[in-house]
Amino acid sequence: MKEEWTERARALLGDSAFERLAAVRIAVFGVGGVGGWCAEALLRTGARHLTLIDDDTVAPSNINRQRQATPSMIGRSKVEVLREILLEIAPDAQVDARNERYTPQNAATFDALLSESDFVIDAIDSVDCKAHLIRSAISRKATIFSSMGAALRFDPTRIRTAPFHKVTGDGLARALRNRFRKEEVPLPHHLCVYSEESPRSLPATLKGSIMPVTCAFGMALASLVISRLSPPRETPPPAKGQA
Repeated sequence: MKEEWTERARALLGDSAFERLAAVRIAVFGVGGVGGWCAEALLRTGARHLTLIDDDTVAPSNINRQRQATPSMIGRSKVEVLREILLEIAPDAQVDARNERYTPQNAATFDALLSESDFVIDAIDSVDCKAHLIRSAISRKATIFSSMGAALRFDPTRIRTAPFHKVTGDGLARALRNRFRKEEVPLPHHLCVYSEESPRSLPATLKGSIMPVTCAFGMALASLVISRLSPPRETPPPAKGQA
């Protein structure tokens, strides 16, 4: 069973890349509509060392787009529920759940985790917390990939990846750039997932979002990790008589 369910990912990645993915340590900050799907995609592809960080609980408004949100889970810790789901899929995995929020005030408690992590997934939506996490991860030479704004978008085919300083049309990225410039911090060049689609206009009290977009953001983040560990393989020429 174990070998059978991993054989397709191993076949595509190659043995070396598959083993690298199984060995690396990945910290996922924020396990909502983006981070939760990213964590599952990484685990199903072969990641075996994940740390989930989020202080939120499952709410009814999460059910339309978040992996661990079902009516029976309302009120429970998001990281604890997601950990249970991931371990049901891969009981041999090491999945740690930290039911706390990363903030500039408690950042020191995450120093060891950032130093030990090979990859950091930033799916935080707070500008203050996100900016601090990006700076902290980069200073510790962890490879970080960030999600920009997934809310108010409708079309997952408009999702793109680019270095942070080249992300355009995204309000969260704009706020982060302003923060870094105000603090006189060089703009980071780490890879980000964003949408080139203009956000929809809704009343200020509504932050509309749908699973096809938030999930696709998470899948794109997972693919950045997988691609970094699995260099492109040469495609064999087509068989004779085939185009």
